[in-house]
Amino acid sequence: MARARRCGRPVHGWLCLDKPAGMTSTEAVARVRRLTQALKVGHGGTLDPLATGVLPIALGEATKTVAYVMAGRKCYRFTARWGEARSTDDAEGEVLATSTERPSAAAIEAELPGFVGTLEQVPPRYAAIKVAGKRAYDLARRGEPVELAPRTVEIERLVLLERPDPDHAVFDLVCGRGTYVRALIRDLGAQLGCLGHVVALRRLQVGPFSAETATTLEALERLVVKEALPEALWPVSAALGDLPRLALTAPQAHRLCAGQTIRVAPGLMVGDARPDATVRAMAAGQVVALARLQGGELSPVRVFNL
Repeated sequence: MARARRCGRPVHGWLCLDKPAGMTSTEAVARVRRLTQALKVGHGGTLDPLATGVLPIALGEATKTVAYVMAGRKCYRFTARWGEARSTDDAEGEVLATSTERPSAAAIEAELPGFVGTLEQVPPRYAAIKVAGKRAYDLARRGEPVELAPRTVEIERLVLLERPDPDHAVFDLVCGRGTYVRALIRDLGAQLGCLGHVVALRRLQVGPFSAETATTLEALERLVVKEALPEALWPVSAALGDLPRLALTAPQAHRLCAGQTIRVAPGLMVGDARPDATVRAMAAGQVVALARLQGGELSPVRVFNL
């Protein structure tokens, strides 16, 4: 029996979406798929329904570069609420315990250095991590026990911005992949002896994508109606900014994209490339492949059909 042909149109590039509150990342991707009618759509880092801000969405051939965006640095601004531990570690969960303790600004700042650097962090029970093939949040919602192993995370910066009142504190965070803000406040609240959870969270940056250049769903819909979708899209190569670039001739690019290993002159490289490095193979100013450079030979890793 013949396989059904997938519906959609070839749209390639990155969309920096400003996700609204109350929507899951999966719902946001589905909305973008419906609006753009793109054949392939994926995202570069989950945001909880409570959170707003930067959700990079890959269309078409950009889905081949998702891993590079997910590995990028992330910046958040968020508000903690002291005095309550919740099942989800955010405002959407049930109250599990309460405390009358409220930390001073000085007490909070004294603990922050212990939450910067390389840390072991246990993700929230309500997380998208898979346990025996099932999402942790699905198991938690069914009341089944969820045991998640600690993960190594990198926190570059954690700063207390303000104390609007004794119950709340606003922070800025710069961190690496896999860091859970909810778990961070859960652990900080426990360390302070006051308990805590997240009540508001906005992601300001993921890799090259920032809130200042993000597009709302409403703005995206207007662009689609005007047939001006390209105005909202970043090139596929936007996710690859840290990779060294190697310019190829048209015949070299053709052979590489056909799966062949080619000889190149390393002196044409732009950027530092270590031995066995992955590089951006470029032709006529456009990325044509991710390739591995070994000595003077370039082998294709991922080919882009643009």
